[in-house]
Amino acid sequence: MPSPNTNRFTDADRKVRLQRRALESLSALPRAVMEVGEAFAAAGHELALVGGPVRDAFLGHVAHDLDFATSARPEETERILTAWGDACWDIGKEYGTIGARKGDVVVEVTTYRTEAYEVGSRKPAVEYGETLEGDLTRRDFTVNAMAVRIPDLTFVDPTGGLDDLADEVLRTPVSATQSFDDDPLRIMRAARFTAQLGFDVAEDVMAAMSDMASRLEIVSAERVRAELERLLVSPAPRRGLEVMVYTGVAAVVLPELEELQRTVDEHKRHKDVYEHTLTVLDQAIALETGPDGPVPAPDLVLRLAAVMHDVGKPATRRFEPGGGVSFHHHELVGAKLTARRLKALRFDKQTIKDVTRLVELHLRFHGYGDGAWTDSAVRRYVTDAGPLLERLHRLTRADSTTRNQRKAMRLSAAYDDLEERIAELRGQEELKAIRPDLDGSAIMTLLGIPAGPVVGQAYRFLLDLRMERGPLGEDAAREALLAWWAARD
Repeated sequence: MPSPNTNRFTDADRKVRLQRRALESLSALPRAVMEVGEAFAAAGHELALVGGPVRDAFLGHVAHDLDFATSARPEETERILTAWGDACWDIGKEYGTIGARKGDVVVEVTTYRTEAYEVGSRKPAVEYGETLEGDLTRRDFTVNAMAVRIPDLTFVDPTGGLDDLADEVLRTPVSATQSFDDDPLRIMRAARFTAQLGFDVAEDVMAAMSDMASRLEIVSAERVRAELERLLVSPAPRRGLEVMVYTGVAAVVLPELEELQRTVDEHKRHKDVYEHTLTVLDQAIALETGPDGPVPAPDLVLRLAAVMHDVGKPATRRFEPGGGVSFHHHELVGAKLTARRLKALRFDKQTIKDVTRLVELHLRFHGYGDGAWTDSAVRRYVTDAGPLLERLHRLTRADSTTRNQRKAMRLSAAYDDLEERIAELRGQEELKAIRPDLDGSAIMTLLGIPAGPVVGQAYRFLLDLRMERGPLGEDAAREALLAWWAARD
C-alpha cells in the first residue's frame, strides 16, 4: 500500500491558515471577474467560481483557469458573455460550457449539471441541474466541490471539502462507488490528485478504485492518457503510480508497470525491478533542469522513459546455471512494448518515438567503464541519441540505483568521463550534425550513377567512415569512395 502522508495538520489553525490564503487570493481576482458576476446577477442568474480555482486559492496557488458554474442555460450564458466580453466562443455547448475573454481574463462558464455514463458508453450523458449545491455534490472529490459565489464572494461547501483539504485527504462527495459509476475517469483522477496535491486517498475511495478499475475500459483512451500525463508531470508522480498499482488501476491503464511487481525474486538473485523503476523515476526528476536548462522540469518524455525503461525485463528474465539472472535484450523488447502501450493510449507520434528511443538506448552506456570507447563509438552514441542526448544522459545516470557506494561512484565517474569526451569531440567537430563528407549529388556525379539503392549504400559507407575516422575532407572522401566502388567490381 502507498505510504500515507504523515505531514498533515488537522487542527483549527490549519483551517484558519487556509482561509487566510483563500481570502488573499480571491481578493486579488481581476475586476472583470466581478463584472461578469454582476452581469449574470442582473439577468437573474447565479454565478460561482468552482472546483480547482477555489481549491488552489486555499492552497495559496494562483489560478490561471477560471471555471464557473451558473444557473443559466447555455444559450443565456452565451448572450450574457457576448455582451460582457471582447470575444465569446462555444467550447462545448452540448455539455453546457461557453467560453469568453475580456482583456487578459478568460473564463469558462458551465450550466449546473450532472453527468453519468450509459452502460457500455464512452461518452457521459449530460443533465442540467437546478442548484449550485446539487452541482457540487456530483463533482469528483470534496476538495474540488467548493465554490465562491460571484460577485458577493460567499463561500459554499456542502460536502466538507475544506475539512478534507485541511486533512489532506481525497474523499468523494457521494459514495465512491456512485461517483466512479457516474464517471469512471475519476478513478484516474484520484491517482492524479495524489501525485499533484500530495494527498492521501480515503480507504473507501481506494476500495472503490480496486473494485471498479475495469470501468476505465469504457473511457476513451485520449481521456485516460490526459490524466496519466497530468499525473506524470505532477510534483510527486511516484505516489500516483503507487496508488495505480496498489488498486489494480495500472493493470488496466499501464499493465507493463504492474507486471514489474511479478518479477520479484524471493531468493533475492536480482533487485526488485518495480521498486528500482520508481527510484529511477525519482532520480530522473531530480536531474531535470530549470527553464533555461537542457531538460526543463517537468519533462514528460524523460519521466515516461524512466517508468518504461525496464518493462522488457519480465519477458526476458532467465535464471542461469550457477544462480545468475539475465535479461538479455530487455531494452529492445521494452522498446517494442513501450511503443505498443503509448500507441494504445493515443500519445502523439513524436512522444512515442522519443520515449521508445530512450528505452532502446538506455543500456548503451553500460560497458563503457570496462574498456575505452573509440572516438567512433562516442560519435555513434551521440548520433544515435540525436536531440535526445541530454535526456539520455539523465536517464542513464538515474538508472544507477545500486547501494554499493564503490560501484555507484565508479559508474558516475565513467559517465563523467564519457560526457567529457563528448564535449572534447564537440569542440573539434559538430557532432549534432554528423554527415558524410560527400552528399548524394556528389556521390552520383563522382560515380556516374543515377539515384537508387546504390547511392544509399555509398552514403552509408561514407557515414561509417566518417564515424570511424572523423572529418576526412572532400578529397580524401572521394579517394575512399572510388576505392570502395572499385572493390565492388
